[in-house]
Amino acid sequence: MQHSTPATDGSTPTSADSTSDARTPTAPERAWTEHVIWWHVYPLGFGGADTTGADRSPQPRLLDLVPWLDHLLALGANGLALGPVFASSTHGYDTIDWLRVDPRLGTDDDLVTLIDAAHAKGVRVMLDGVFNHVGPEFPALQEARADSSSPAAALFRRDEHGELATFEGHGGLIALDHSSPEVVRTVSEVLVHWADRGADAWRLDAAYSVPSSFWAEVLPPLRESHPDVWVVGEVLHGDYAAAVRDGGLDSVTQYELWQGTWHGIQDVNLHELAWALTRHDEFLDEFAPLTFVGNHDVTRIASQIDDERHHAHAVVLLFTLGGVPSVYYGDELGLRAVKEERVGGDDAIRPAFPRWSGDDGAVSLVAGADPAVLGLHQELVGVRRRHPWLHGARTRTVSVTNETLVLEVRGAGGGADGADELLVVALNLGDEPLRVADPTPAADGWVAGRGAGLDGDVLVVGAHGWAVVAPRA
Repeated sequence: MQHSTPATDGSTPTSADSTSDARTPTAPERAWTEHVIWWHVYPLGFGGADTTGADRSPQPRLLDLVPWLDHLLALGANGLALGPVFASSTHGYDTIDWLRVDPRLGTDDDLVTLIDAAHAKGVRVMLDGVFNHVGPEFPALQEARADSSSPAAALFRRDEHGELATFEGHGGLIALDHSSPEVVRTVSEVLVHWADRGADAWRLDAAYSVPSSFWAEVLPPLRESHPDVWVVGEVLHGDYAAAVRDGGLDSVTQYELWQGTWHGIQDVNLHELAWALTRHDEFLDEFAPLTFVGNHDVTRIASQIDDERHHAHAVVLLFTLGGVPSVYYGDELGLRAVKEERVGGDDAIRPAFPRWSGDDGAVSLVAGADPAVLGLHQELVGVRRRHPWLHGARTRTVSVTNETLVLEVRGAGGGADGADELLVVALNLGDEPLRVADPTPAADGWVAGRGAGLDGDVLVVGAHGWAVVAPRA
């Protein structure tokens, strides 16, 4: 079957009317990513499934996400990024079967129903592909353990002692041998199989542990049959551009910017953030990174930054910097949670959400939800929608101190008569007002802000405030 395409509206232009920075290369078939904003959900946690392995009773939890698509749209997003949905032993990353939906989440048909419901609302869907390792109940692994001479044994990597290699020392996660032609063939088939059923994008889990040559072999069949499918690799550090270029990926996760954002704000050291932005611009010359301030593996941003007056500053950066933004479910509601390095230490950051008929607002349903935080996200998503060139925008640091940062955000040649598009983003973490006279704000240049305003030709950002304005032409 052909890859299905969701309905489009004014918020999801096709490549024909793309207005992003021309310096950011995007394959024409995947130009929809220039306008996507992901809402990222960890399905097993969202649906309240047991992730210890003690109770794997079947339940159609994926269908509980269908009414929540209205919340996704109310946020202003148009992409649903799903954590692992395939059969696994416990937390989703110890896979049993890549071609079968986890019974705790429902059936294969339930996943297709969710994808179809999303597409009917103009929402793209991303799946999480765990192809670096498998879980102990993976059938071929069980066969390899029972008979080390079986063909299945060749699918798994061995360590220097001849033992089955693990992922980062986790005994329940056994590493695949990515030099195996059979592993290449199987993963290629899995990617195409779910694209045939409507998946619009893939997140490749632990891509940093997989040789780029493997992705370069795996992806061509997907590109041939579904050229519009976007592929992003989970990469924590290292040479992001090489990972994209050598592996044939479209993007990687921008952990460097995440670190610079929350740490720079938490430590009141915006020089750290300014440095991260110089790196970010270098990446944008080659690809558009997946940007985020929270995901299923990290402490929530509202808990990372102690001073709640500064939580908004991280969100401002998420939606005004170049890249493909992703919002982790609950962050848009101001939820707090800390990741702990222990068994079950991820549970707090992967919470259950209530079942929803769609009649009530999400804020009234979710314990601890803050309507002001949702409103802030909606406002800043609106800024992003009105300035779609931000997808490929570069930044110039106008001024920086530990407590203040003024950025000029520029999109090349998208304005009137081919002029560059420009916005100024000003952040103040200090107790004294920040006055910005250069670039001079336009008289009607106010875009968004808190604790800030225009004083003639000067932008004044009050203590612990922020602002986004358009400069005078």
